[in-house]
Amino acid sequence: MADQDSARREELIRRIRVLPAEKLPSVEECVGRLEGVGAGSVGSESGNELPHSKDWPHAPVHRLSEHGTYIVTAGTLYKEHHFAGRRRLELLESALLRIMKESGWQIEAWAVFSNHYHFVVRAEPEAEELRLVLKRLHGSTSRELNQLDGTAGRQVWHNFWDTELTFEKSYLARLNYVHRNAVKHGLAPVANQYAWCSAAWFERTATRAQVRTIYSFKTDRVAVRDDFEPV
Repeated sequence: MADQDSARREELIRRIRVLPAEKLPSVEECVGRLEGVGAGSVGSESGNELPHSKDWPHAPVHRLSEHGTYIVTAGTLYKEHHFAGRRRLELLESALLRIMKESGWQIEAWAVFSNHYHFVVRAEPEAEELRLVLKRLHGSTSRELNQLDGTAGRQVWHNFWDTELTFEKSYLARLNYVHRNAVKHGLAPVANQYAWCSAAWFERTATRAQVRTIYSFKTDRVAVRDDFEPV
């Protein structure tokens, strides 16, 4: 049996090695989901194991935009855990990535949780007003969630807070804060093991020098509203 397992493992590794580069994100997602299920982590919701195909953003730019760069935080009403479980986290993350892309905003870091989210975005020249984009995001996710729960009209989101970033060090420190926010909340020992944040994507698409630089910025003095306790 051990020999058979070893042979299967070697064959699987061989098949992965010959895959084209564009297939690797899908492989990484599959491995991440399997690790989450095996660990009994937040990524499971009984009877609702769904495939997750992210609308991945372009490679990170890591520079301030003359049209505006922001860190945004939003929380649910009364900090309720409306997005607990794989299906709901994927609902929220997918909507966030899609709507930001459609609205002309380049997202560079994100983390979504059961009762709040954070992200850093930079505006493209034709970007829509951020306030209106967030209103659309909250409306879309509220309707989908309430349809799942049979609670039409329920208020899901409480408020959002956005801060424009105008200094490079402040911007890079907040990228680090958001990428690794799941570790702060105790949801993963390493940020890239949390499936609903940008850490794994960032580490895969950025250069090693960029990863080292951004992860070196201290975040203990970063002022971000984060008094949530996600599950």
